Amino acid sequence: MSGMNYGPKPWHQTNWDFRAAFNFMFGGTGAGLLVIVALSGLTGNALRAELLLGMALIGAGLLSVWFEIGRPLRAMNVGFNPFTSWMTRESFAAGAVFALGLAAAWLGSAALAQAAAVAALIFAYCQGRLLQAAKGIPAWRVPALGWLNFATALAEGAGVYVALATLLDTPAGGVLAYFSLALIARGLAWSIYRGSVAKSAARPALAALDRAGKILIQFGTVAPLALLLLGLIAADAARIALLLAGVAAFATGWQFKFVLITRAAYNQGFALPHLPVRGTR
Repeated sequence: MSGMNYGPKPWHQTNWDFRAAFNFMFGGTGAGLLVIVALSGLTGNALRAELLLGMALIGAGLLSVWFEIGRPLRAMNVGFNPFTSWMTRESFAAGAVFALGLAAAWLGSAALAQAAAVAALIFAYCQGRLLQAAKGIPAWRVPALGWLNFATALAEGAGVYVALATLLDTPAGGVLAYFSLALIARGLAWSIYRGSVAKSAARPALAALDRAGKILIQFGTVAPLALLLLGLIAADAARIALLLAGVAAFATGWQFKFVLITRAAYNQGFALPHLPVRGTR
């Protein structure tokens, strides 16, 4: 910080680091997993295991932010600003997820799992709005990022579900259409988001986003969709194809979010429409 030169040129923010990125990576995936679990028709111990994994991912993300704070006791302040802070709303939504999810796991209730999924959707939405509220970061403040974050969470959660279903030999066919739609929605959301920051984000931010976006489209959208098609037409390759599709979906989402938080977070610099020039008035 001491060697940083502040001025009209954008510089990279240093308040949020990889621990903040983990919150969006793990939290979004956990929320998306809870949604797909509610739609999957799972029952019994399979339902309980998936619910607990989704909540564990959300908890891991929140824990990483707690460590980032530096003075963890300050985290209690989050609960006092529900009308002004998206972070507070995120924490409230997480509380509802945990309460409903644990009840659903304890009772094996599909109805409570669906209620937990609704709370998870709200949690994912709050995460997107939390980024959008950072008005000084052009790559974060656009409304399109909220929808990209939302779509990414759903694609990641579906990817985890499909990968686990393949590894554990549990049926995944009923969610493959949802998985495909989530991948397509994420690809479209990326395209809209990239257009919305084209003229506002700093060049280093755009360069980082373009690299991550290329991976997201090629390996996180096109490749998984091709693998899903392969699994449908070649039964002997279906298992490995579905596994690779699931892993690619959530791994590329994590990579994009990591870059978004740690590499693309340039502010807009100071607005100085008229710079002073020596010897003139």
